Amino acid sequence: MLRNVRKSWQLYLLSALPLLYLLIFKYLPMYGIIIAFQDYTPVKGYSGSPWVGFKQFQKFFESYEFWQVIKNTLVLSFYSLVAGFPFPIILALSLNYVNRTLIKKSVQLITYAPHFISLVVMVGIILQLLDPRTGIVNRIIELFGFEAINFLGNPKYFMSLYVWSGIWQNVGFSCIIYLAALAAIDPSLHEAAVVDGATKIQRMWHIDIPGILPITIILLIMSTGHIMDVGFEKVLLLQNPLNIRASEVIDTYVYKVGLASTGIHYSYSAAIGLFKSVVNLILLITINKVAKKVGQTSLW
Repeated sequence: MLRNVRKSWQLYLLSALPLLYLLIFKYLPMYGIIIAFQDYTPVKGYSGSPWVGFKQFQKFFESYEFWQVIKNTLVLSFYSLVAGFPFPIILALSLNYVNRTLIKKSVQLITYAPHFISLVVMVGIILQLLDPRTGIVNRIIELFGFEAINFLGNPKYFMSLYVWSGIWQNVGFSCIIYLAALAAIDPSLHEAAVVDGATKIQRMWHIDIPGILPITIILLIMSTGHIMDVGFEKVLLLQNPLNIRASEVIDTYVYKVGLASTGIHYSYSAAIGLFKSVVNLILLITINKVAKKVGQTSLW
């Protein structure tokens, strides 16, 4: 091993940087998980804070908002996954068959660009477009003789606004990995299919989709492992007192109750974060085993 390190020390040096990042910012902070089982205060520190066992978890499970925030988080996550997962694949398959370079690059630029818009700016755009009085969407609705709709004031519209605006923003950037997978497919397969008279749809179904299936399964497994991580910034920016019944998720709940309320409840916030991580881990292991059993690619 030492001989290999001396021979290829440059490669080991390059790999040391991301390993150090993981160690310092991902693994060492795990020690702080213990505050989820304490009544932690910064003055007393880890060693001086009293141990309370599962009190913080019990407090969360028995809270009035528990089932509502769990339901909102899961519904929003599954909605985003089911609605958003196919679109990058469809876009990548479509772009793969565009022969005109100018059209292909134009579509790529138009679909990639929203990904680089700040979330704050994007939410500002949504608020301006959907404003009940001056928004262009409601002006068009009124033009056809209907009444203006307060989209952000009605809880039933919140999840759709969140999900479809996210798809619009990220679909182009997400399809890059599928385009790379499609580029790795052996061109001779397509040449043989063309000779046999296969249509583009048949080539997609029998060549392209099986070719990108392994990377698709890997991405699906990884997405399932983040099912409890809806996100914080966008939900909070779109949230208001009228739609809070549908928009209150775990992350915003932790922010309000654990960090933004009177006094910072470190242990309560840590307990909820640990609960999320455990659920995500269970889902990740489960979907990985399912993928392995059906004979597909798995993470391990």
